[in-house]
Amino acid sequence: MFSTDKRRNGFRLVLALAGGIGVALIGGTLCRAQSYTTTRLADGFDYPVGKPNGDGYYIFRGFSPHGHLGEDWNGNGGGDTDEGDPVYCIAHGVVVFSEDYQRGWGNVVIIRHAYRESNGQIAFVDSLYGHLKVRSVRLGQQVTRGQTVGTIGCGPYRMYAAHLHFEIRKDLRVGMRREMYPQTYQTYHVPKQFTDARRTLRYEDRLVRVPINTFLKSNPNRVTTEEIELPDLSSAGSAPQTVRPNVPVTVEEVITEETSAASATPEKSKTLFEKLLEKMANPQ
Repeated sequence: MFSTDKRRNGFRLVLALAGGIGVALIGGTLCRAQSYTTTRLADGFDYPVGKPNGDGYYIFRGFSPHGHLGEDWNGNGGGDTDEGDPVYCIAHGVVVFSEDYQRGWGNVVIIRHAYRESNGQIAFVDSLYGHLKVRSVRLGQQVTRGQTVGTIGCGPYRMYAAHLHFEIRKDLRVGMRREMYPQTYQTYHVPKQFTDARRTLRYEDRLVRVPINTFLKSNPNRVTTEEIELPDLSSAGSAPQTVRPNVPVTVEEVITEETSAASATPEKSKTLFEKLLEKMANPQ
């Protein structure tokens, strides 16, 4: 357990790490910080279909910045002949998203991987598998290289010809909110280029710490209300009329008190002349 207590500008910050969860208490409000889990370090990356080398499949549509942010893999048979074919995890990792997202996505699985770069540093990427017919893994599940994560589908309501939409992200915050992050090489890898450069990595039989709960699921600052009907402030043939809304009695009392002349001129702000006049008007 690690904790620290700092006071600065009237705010109190308490951080605690227990069971892999960071918790912050700011200004008396408990906020969930970064969470972690562990997963096996990747020993290489394969293709998501036709494991391990993509045999029997080809990339119908590739990656383009500000456009198609992944690769569409199709079977050599064409049409929907690859519907129901297995989709494989490209490397060891942990499932950080597994849902039927509907919209244009359908069933989606996102897996987070940790691997060692050539400079010796541990790096992380997310692999996304979209338009799946079925999902075979659940949130939080540890998965291994070559494990089946689902099957090729046609998207929700059979919107597309059967194919796998596949992405590799550098930015672990993206999740299903692609519109919020740069749709460039700053955020994404070109999947086949990334995989080809890391087909075989040094084997290390070890677990590494991996950040999770990094996706923005909703906007906490968004406020929704019922539609308000505004009164008609004008009528034909007459000058505009100001309409004051009905307010509770307690609110009316506060408004009256706060807008009174006495409240507008508090005792402490009266000049000596005003105080003299008041004393003359009320002799003791």
